[in-house]
Amino acid sequence: MDNLSKLVICAVLIALLGCDSGGADATGGPLTMRRLTADQYRNAIADAFGHAVEVSGRFEPDNRRDGLNAIGASLVAITPSGFEQYEAMARTIADQVTSVELRDDILPCSPAAADTVDDECTAQIVSQIGRILLRRPLTDEDVQARVDAAALATVERQDYFAGLRLALVSLMTAPNFLFRIEEATPAALPEQPERLQLTDLSLASKLSYFLWNRGPDETLLAAAENGELSNPQALARQVDRMLASGYLADGVRAYFEDVLRFDLFDDLDKDVANYPLFSAGMANDAKEQTLRYITEQLLDGDGDYRTLFTSREIPMTRSLGPIYGVPVRTVEGWEAAILPTTQARAGLLSHASFAMLFSHPGRSSPTLRGVFMREALLCQTIPEAPADVDFTQFVQDVAIEHKTARDRLEVHSTQASCNKCHVLTDPIGLALENLDGIGKFRRTENQSPIDTSGDFDGVGFTDAVELGQAFADNDLVSACLVQNMYRYAVGRKQTNSERPLLRYLESAFAEQGHQLPALMRNIATSEAFRTATGLDTATAKVKSRSNDNGRQETGGSNAT
Repeated sequence: MDNLSKLVICAVLIALLGCDSGGADATGGPLTMRRLTADQYRNAIADAFGHAVEVSGRFEPDNRRDGLNAIGASLVAITPSGFEQYEAMARTIADQVTSVELRDDILPCSPAAADTVDDECTAQIVSQIGRILLRRPLTDEDVQARVDAAALATVERQDYFAGLRLALVSLMTAPNFLFRIEEATPAALPEQPERLQLTDLSLASKLSYFLWNRGPDETLLAAAENGELSNPQALARQVDRMLASGYLADGVRAYFEDVLRFDLFDDLDKDVANYPLFSAGMANDAKEQTLRYITEQLLDGDGDYRTLFTSREIPMTRSLGPIYGVPVRTVEGWEAAILPTTQARAGLLSHASFAMLFSHPGRSSPTLRGVFMREALLCQTIPEAPADVDFTQFVQDVAIEHKTARDRLEVHSTQASCNKCHVLTDPIGLALENLDGIGKFRRTENQSPIDTSGDFDGVGFTDAVELGQAFADNDLVSACLVQNMYRYAVGRKQTNSERPLLRYLESAFAEQGHQLPALMRNIATSEAFRTATGLDTATAKVKSRSNDNGRQETGGSNAT
């Protein structure tokens, strides 16, 4: 009997016999309201208007909380200057959509005349495009407010498309577009009087952004409108359909970009005197290499999550070949490669992307790498460095006495205020010292041999390959993935009542061979994913400010 069959039988027994579900029936925590990320915004525009429309402009910065931008998105509003940026982007997009070159291919209808009002065509456009952008069917009031505004502008300008542009901009600046606002209805149980159930439309959006990093498609929206998602079996069918879609790779990439902190690539800089091979193109390739590696291993190859830390298979480009010491035949594009056994590097921890991000501009950093591994991959918290720390030894890289990072750290970590943290970060960070600040393999630093041996929570290792195996064998690594993915899916930290659910998800993840799609399915079909216990205070304040700003900026509640 396979693992999935066992889980199905267990679920049936739980329902029929009322046996302990181990947390699978936990109710979700507070409702959230999340601002769209830059990628989610771009995906929405592509879904509504097609890929010919370009999105240009500056997005407000993300706000990483508890290790994830997905959580920070629940705690941010849009500033007045940020709204102006969104409005400017919306106007640029509307100009493209209504241009002579694109409008016949994008718009579902054409006006009777280009210089007169055509309310019927405007209503059709607003209804169809608004349904995609706002992730729900528009009410009559939603449509009529925009039709009336467009008609006034058309008469004033004697240009139908000037009026239509106004209607389109109002859709793209509406709070219900820029924010994913969860709504729920009472679904109390005797033991849970505050229990809520997400509306089908809210659940559809939550599901699609979790699995695909984009809004619901027509099939999911139609199921939500028909009330099908309230049925667990119908919900499971939609989840299975979405897991089989090519969009799943986009969702997996978005999750790992967040948890691996790849937004740091936006500001990555290196000292070209120390690293003459480095370029912006190489950095982009390093980021893409890791994301391709993850989807190839976990989706294309149906791999075990733990193999990410041990595999020597890796996609490669010509710019990255010299970093890895791998010959690359392809001039442009990607080809499959195998990391040479002559180098002590394998798996995720040996990727150039991590070496680049968690280093200083002119040198590597075992501490930065160790902190990242502890926080992002083990879900442990490392305190900030004390304000009075002496970093002199690290500025003087070529000091005669302390030539290697290990030598310098040994001196530095003797300070009482530093030792407690460094004992956690340095041993595993030093294991990666064979990789310089851009990930190029080296055996010495300042002509002194590099010692990469150490201890990871009681497990000894001699190099990065053995450290990767130790990570693969450590249960905390899988448990951290489960915790981070659940937080990513719901947009907040887990509540105390959800902790049993996390233990259940960890157990199921192990039983199902550490398959990522199976974990995503268990989260998406869980009771906690589709229920809630109310809106938390911080989110309520942000929602209130957003709605107020939205009414002021868009000219009335009917225009939002």
